[in-house]
Order: sequence, then structure tokens, then C-alpha cells
Amino acid sequence: MENIINLSEVTIYQGEKPVLKDVNVRVEEAEFVYLIGKTGSGKSSLLKALYAELPISQGSGSIAGHDLKAIKTKEIPFLRRKLGIVFQDFQLLMDRTVIQNLYFVLNATGWNDKAEIHRRAMSVLQLVGIEQKADQMPHTLSGGEQQRVSIARALLNDPKIILADEPTGNLDVETSEEIMQLLIALSKEEKTAVLMATHDLQMVQKFPARTLKVENQGVIE
Repeated sequence: MENIINLSEVTIYQGEKPVLKDVNVRVEEAEFVYLIGKTGSGKSSLLKALYAELPISQGSGSIAGHDLKAIKTKEIPFLRRKLGIVFQDFQLLMDRTVIQNLYFVLNATGWNDKAEIHRRAMSVLQLVGIEQKADQMPHTLSGGEQQRVSIARALLNDPKIILADEPTGNLDVETSEEIMQLLIALSKEEKTAVLMATHDLQMVQKFPARTLKVENQGVIE
């Protein structure tokens, strides 16, 4: 199995001060991995370094075949096409329907055949079990449904890995479990690796998987 994520002795800065030091992380293809730690411990900073929002100043790091240390600004959109990013607050465009949210991303990432765009959008909505809501506005959906749309959006360009930042943070327990089952199924069936930051330790116990812990500016297995 090849590693989708490879970080070796990485230091990540937020402004002038190091948030994380000497980080070593490996995630393989199709692997599901938790990233746990207290709020403010650096989980989000680690994810931001992985999608090239924060620079890696020391050590070496790669994700989905891109060298994070050498990456140029103009290459970042190409990197992000290979990643699916899922946030706690869904970040849907509220002035357009569910499927139009997906069209928007496909158009922005270089798709131009309308029939293909529609087919791809419907297929990811089916994957997450929400194709019947395609023509609804996001605000009419429940939190769990909105998060499914945001996961569908993350899958549009067939990413090698999904980076999920507290994806169940705003959801009730039952809905959180559904979203967890969906993410785990995607890692198995679609062979998409998932790195999920969470502070919900009950979820981690309920759906055990390899776990990395962020504490004292480091990451431990």
C-alpha cells in the first residue's frame, strides 16, 4: 500500500510561533484514521498544513503525490482537487440548490460538459444517500443532510483522501453515527482514505480505528 500522507519531522507554524513540532504521520490508501486532541491542540493546524493553507517550514511532507514543502501557490488548486475537505459547519452556498452547489465545484475545477457534470453530481448524491434532495435549498435540509451534501461535494473529483475537521461537531448523536458509518463505508468501498479530526471520544470508542493524538505540540499514535 502506498502512503497518501507522509509527514516526517515536520514543524508547522501559525504566524511566528510553532504550533506543532517534529510531526511524523503516515496514512495509507483507503485507511480510516482519527486525529484526536483537545480543542486548540493543533488538529486543525495539521489539517491546514495538509491542504497547504499553512506552510511546512521544517521536515518533509507529501500528500496525494504533492510535495507540501515545495508546493507553489499556483499548484495548490490541483492538490485540493485530489483531497476532499469536510468542515464542521458544512460551508454550503445557501443561495442555490443542493445540486447547484455541486455544479459550482465541478465548474470551478475544470469540468465543462453539462451532461457529465450532472451525471457526476447525481452519482455522488447517490453515494451519500441524498439524491432525492438534489433540487432543494440547503436551509430546508437537516444538519445531517447538509453534512451529507458537504461529503458529496468532497467526493466530486474522486479524491485520494478526505480530510474531515470535526464533521459531527454540530450534529446530534444519532445523526453523528450515520455520518460516521458513511465515512467508514467510503473508506472501504470507494478506497478513499479518511483522516478525521474529532474530540468526540464516544465516537472513537464506538467506531474504533487507528488513532493519532495531538498533544504537547506533537502527534503520537
